Amino acid sequence: MKFKRLNTFIRTLLTVLLLCAAQLSPAENMALDDEVQTLKQQVLNLNRELFVLEEELLFPANTQVVVFVSMDVGKYFTLDSVELKLDDDDVSSYLYTPREADALLRGGVQRLYTGNLKTGEHELVALFTGKGPNGRDYRRGATINFEKAIGAKFIELKISDRDSKQQPEFVVKEWE
Repeated sequence: MKFKRLNTFIRTLLTVLLLCAAQLSPAENMALDDEVQTLKQQVLNLNRELFVLEEELLFPANTQVVVFVSMDVGKYFTLDSVELKLDDDDVSSYLYTPREADALLRGGVQRLYTGNLKTGEHELVALFTGKGPNGRDYRRGATINFEKAIGAKFIELKISDRDSKQQPEFVVKEWE
């Protein structure tokens, strides 16, 4: 909501400045253009600072939990979607486009979930849906029980190929 008002204000201000610029001499027009560019850069910096502040306020480091998704190889599994449950509550689900799945195969990592948790024991369940070996529909889950202490908790859901079984492998890894 704040950002919409800020964007509306910026657009209105730039429109007024452009209308004023139409009535100025070329030298005054150049000076006004420089001022507009400076103002635009200041607004972009302010927007970036507001975003960081909002993240810090919504997800303080002491209670933060972040879940990432990554893939390695992808010969035996094509990712369609991931559903995430935390302590039996649905917290996230994501449907992948072919382009996004390809980005994960090329080494990309996606932040799937960011939230707050109390300290103590928790259970994370990830359900992966996609195409498995021989193009068959494939749905598989991975579960981890973890202890949330004070400080941020980072968890990676990694999909990799297991050549010995010619099956995908779903590994949940905690990062310290």
